[in-house]
Amino acid sequence: MADEDETKEYRWESGYEKTWEAIKEDDDGLLESNVADLVARAKRKRAALKATGAIQLGMMRHLFVVVDASACMFLQDLKPTRFLCVLKLLEVFVHEFFDLNPISQLGILTTKMKRSEQITVLAGNQKKHIEALQQLKDLSCEGEPSLQNSLERAMNGLKNMPAHSSREILVLFGSLTTCDPGDIQKTIKALKDNNIRVSIIGLAAEVRICREIAKKTGGTYNVLIDDHHLKELILSQVQPPAVAGSIEASLVKMGFPGGTPSVNDGTSDSSADHAPAYCLCHIDSETSSLMGPNGYNCPQCGSRYCELPVECKQCGLTLVSAPHLARSYHHLFPIKPFIERAQVPDTTHCFTCAKLFVEAETNVYECENCHQIVCLDCDLFIRETLHTCPGCASDPVTAQMKTN
Repeated sequence: MADEDETKEYRWESGYEKTWEAIKEDDDGLLESNVADLVARAKRKRAALKATGAIQLGMMRHLFVVVDASACMFLQDLKPTRFLCVLKLLEVFVHEFFDLNPISQLGILTTKMKRSEQITVLAGNQKKHIEALQQLKDLSCEGEPSLQNSLERAMNGLKNMPAHSSREILVLFGSLTTCDPGDIQKTIKALKDNNIRVSIIGLAAEVRICREIAKKTGGTYNVLIDDHHLKELILSQVQPPAVAGSIEASLVKMGFPGGTPSVNDGTSDSSADHAPAYCLCHIDSETSSLMGPNGYNCPQCGSRYCELPVECKQCGLTLVSAPHLARSYHHLFPIKPFIERAQVPDTTHCFTCAKLFVEAETNVYECENCHQIVCLDCDLFIRETLHTCPGCASDPVTAQMKTN
């Protein structure tokens, strides 16, 4: 990715282009539909590039998000400020991250005053992360950031993670400088040795050391254009990275706790089953309202937790539910990109949404397994959200082939 970017020339170095000749009006004399179509096609192109080849994506991820909290984050080129805009988008990112990666863990760091501070530890509770981000809105942005301190703190939390999970760092960097206590090249080498992938999103301009870090660790480096582009760059990190071919498959021990029986629905008559008890995830909390009869008991040690997924503090067993694994399973077998074709004469509407194809819609997309035709919007929806072809799922023949 980084090598390709370096071979490309900058916009001001390229030849003269008549870009206005590519602008076309729709039937109503507007440009919005054409712009939206160009954006959608660009998304599909990026998704198709990611899906080429035999790629297997990781199910379990450990990710640290590093947020620049230096003085430059008070600038108002992003509204209301860079810092507040980033925090708002990170709330969306956290929600999408755990929706797509329910058995993964995430942590948050900030960097300012030449130091790095840990806001949340690696955990799978999205509520805690969102609450921490909301509390950061009152944080005073000052001083200079330190990339080295931030990367080393994140590395210390990631290097002992199991080999079957991915280790990642996402840096949102608004400064053009970094104040480090030592040689950052040694930190980059340590990151590479520990198989930690660093991706950086620049909020100002391209910084050479940021590109070098991303290139050497196998991550990505991008600089935003505007707030909409920033949102797209942040949400692009929701999709898990490709797993290296050298990583061996390993079995992971997991527990599937059932909900504690409830007297209200008649599933239990024993007072011991629904006796109020503290869950271990809130054992240090001062509020007594967290003590209740409902929760999930670890099948190995019997410890109670109020929500899943979670790693048992008592025995270390990963506790999940079947829907969590189902939502992560599609990462192992990404859906193949649909084939772009000229409009088929026999097909008058989209198989998924029943939208009628008009003459202006020259390109449609065909699944190579079930040969159903879908429109561009449905193609993006299937790839980004649904992760399965409706035509294959509704056809008994192709569905049986997929399960086998």
